[in-house]
Amino acid sequence: MTADLAWRDDDRLRLECGVFGVFNTPNAAQVVALGLHALQHRGEEACGIASFDGQGFYTERHMGHVAESFSGADLAERLPGAYAIGHTRYSTAGASVLRNVQPMFADLEAGGVALAHNGNLTNFLTLRERLVSEGHIFQSTSDSEVIIHLIAMSRKRRFIERFIEALSQIEGGYALVGLTNKKLVGARDPLGIRPLVLGDLNGRPVLASETRALDMVGAKFVRDIEHGEIVVVSSDGVESIKPFPAAKARPCVFEYVYFAMPDSVVNGRSVYDVRKRMGRRLAEESLVPADVVVPVPDSGVPSALGFAQAAGLPYEMGIIRNHHLGRTFIQPSQDARELSVRMKHSPNRAVLAGKRVILVDDSIVRGTTTVKVVKMVRDAGAREVHLRSASPAIRFPDFYGIDMPDREHLIAANMTVPQMAKQFGVDSLAFLTVDGLYWAMGAGPRDPACPQFTDHYFTGEYPTRLLDREIAEGRNEQVERQLSFLVDA
Repeated sequence: MTADLAWRDDDRLRLECGVFGVFNTPNAAQVVALGLHALQHRGEEACGIASFDGQGFYTERHMGHVAESFSGADLAERLPGAYAIGHTRYSTAGASVLRNVQPMFADLEAGGVALAHNGNLTNFLTLRERLVSEGHIFQSTSDSEVIIHLIAMSRKRRFIERFIEALSQIEGGYALVGLTNKKLVGARDPLGIRPLVLGDLNGRPVLASETRALDMVGAKFVRDIEHGEIVVVSSDGVESIKPFPAAKARPCVFEYVYFAMPDSVVNGRSVYDVRKRMGRRLAEESLVPADVVVPVPDSGVPSALGFAQAAGLPYEMGIIRNHHLGRTFIQPSQDARELSVRMKHSPNRAVLAGKRVILVDDSIVRGTTTVKVVKMVRDAGAREVHLRSASPAIRFPDFYGIDMPDREHLIAANMTVPQMAKQFGVDSLAFLTVDGLYWAMGAGPRDPACPQFTDHYFTGEYPTRLLDREIAEGRNEQVERQLSFLVDA
């Protein structure tokens, strides 16, 4: 098993990235570092900050966590200036190596530009092949660098015109923050798949992936950046540009299921409230006689609380999570990896012994961790275990920035519910229905002709074309191809 695969052995989904930017703010890099700390959950492999002091740009990019990389007292000296953007990364396009860490920077004829990108481009390989054939030289294997090249090759006069021309050529889900020597720029994809918000810090604009990052730095929430919108922050204020044809928004519903932190508000909805409503609806759809409701911590907690309240059952912490492990380390053997679940989660025998337990998790992906968690609950003396997923069954992969296995590794795509129940060793298994999820979102019934959310992981209905995959299938090729011959140490 490679280091990369070992890191993914815990069967949890990882999100694409988090972005943050400030304009004309004293000690900008320190503010950005604090904002990135609030977005650490969106990407734990690497982080970076780019700043501008009125004369030049400064960048630092590191593997590892924000606190390890940007906590020094000398940060303002290392990254001076009142203008800065930052990025926290989990690799979904491009390997986890330093040359792929963002923000990416380039010297253009009109000045420097730094760019941080959250999401995935579904025509990345197609664009990259075209650019390479035209003589462009790439320093990374990240799809974010394609955007830099598209900006650089534009013949438009103004930077924002170049930026718009570049965006007109990319497809997929994205939220971008960019920094030039005069402007802070934010953009959201035409369907609003990936989130981006505008805040105000003492009269100075802030851009962030989630509202909790605004709270962390003491900024006020102003509004969500709209789908397909570009905001340009300059000394003249904040300008909104909508250069593309209007489309109906389809934000990613998995922000509510798992990725966003419960204290964030995404697209006007409290993540915590939505998750509780998921649990409430799950109880209405699949309640069985039981003694106690137990969450799989931490992401299953709000849904389990909503389930227990709707069912009129005790809510108990039957599984205790160890918060002091840090990142999962590489285990040398399968036996040692089996112990990793017990290192992260410990059974509370006083709650579980002799009880009929309803175990609530946020979602089930490959199911490998689920088997271990259920066994742990059984070994602690639970008389019955009824597993409930607060999201619908995940049957299709994602190509918009979620690190999700291919379909052959998604357990719900390959087994029936009774087969999965047997595999997990539970007395019963149920998933929240898609209609139940839409009810929890307060969106009414799902519109099959034009769904209100990006929900292809449950339905198989992708919101955009998947150009790279379509071309690869036409060539009878694998989509994943070697993009660089450089092997990083």
